[in-house]
Amino acid sequence: MKYFVVFFFSIISIPAFSQIETISGTVVNDNTYLPLWNINVVNINLAKGATTDAKGYFEIQAKVSDTLLVSSIGFQSIKVTVTNDWIKNKTSKIRITEKAYALEEVVIPPYDLTGYLEVDSKLIPEKENYFYNIAGIAKRYESGESSPNAFNRVISSLMNPADMLYNFFGNKPKELRKLKELKKDENLRTLLQSKYDRETIYLLLSIDKKELAEILERCSYSETFAQTANDLQVLDAISGCYEEYKVLKKK
Repeated sequence: MKYFVVFFFSIISIPAFSQIETISGTVVNDNTYLPLWNINVVNINLAKGATTDAKGYFEIQAKVSDTLLVSSIGFQSIKVTVTNDWIKNKTSKIRITEKAYALEEVVIPPYDLTGYLEVDSKLIPEKENYFYNIAGIAKRYESGESSPNAFNRVISSLMNPADMLYNFFGNKPKELRKLKELKKDENLRTLLQSKYDRETIYLLLSIDKKELAEILERCSYSETFAQTANDLQVLDAISGCYEEYKVLKKK
């Protein structure tokens, strides 16, 4: 009977620890202890985002053991785990450190320009890339290949179980479900529009830099896009490719 009671209370206590709560925090400079404005806070587990105000304050939905990525240009990114005491107290203070920058050499492309716009515009080669639209974003973006080849890439993934794209989409249902959550959270979408470091993408999808490059290439996005698109554009591109994959897999 004693063991039954312990087991019973263990079961009913589990939901309390996994319940989603709204927690808050303050982000400060590790050296000056001054609050930091416009710092990005992303809950990697729930695909939720927030940004600090002028007092360094933010609120975000989370549960125990969730990982928060705290980042901003000019500061070292850190990962913070949501603990039981944070959930209980509802607030916490996070300290981040400024980056030390060194000046790098600037390389000027070897174009022999004349100073006349009409002449110089013909001297600089144009990249032969296509343009495409990502749902929900008005601007057009560059792609290296046309859509028929993108279709062939996805088909080859379905036919070849060893293909990287097939394995990625087939083995990461949990991570890819976060892409749906991403579309629901406007705070996170706005936040990702200003990010280019791919840190959030690596954590959200549990991939590394090499895997991300290969996924974009298999989904027929150009190297230029992979290097210049913001994090939101990259995630929307992968999401679109995943939707194509699901449709073709059903067929």
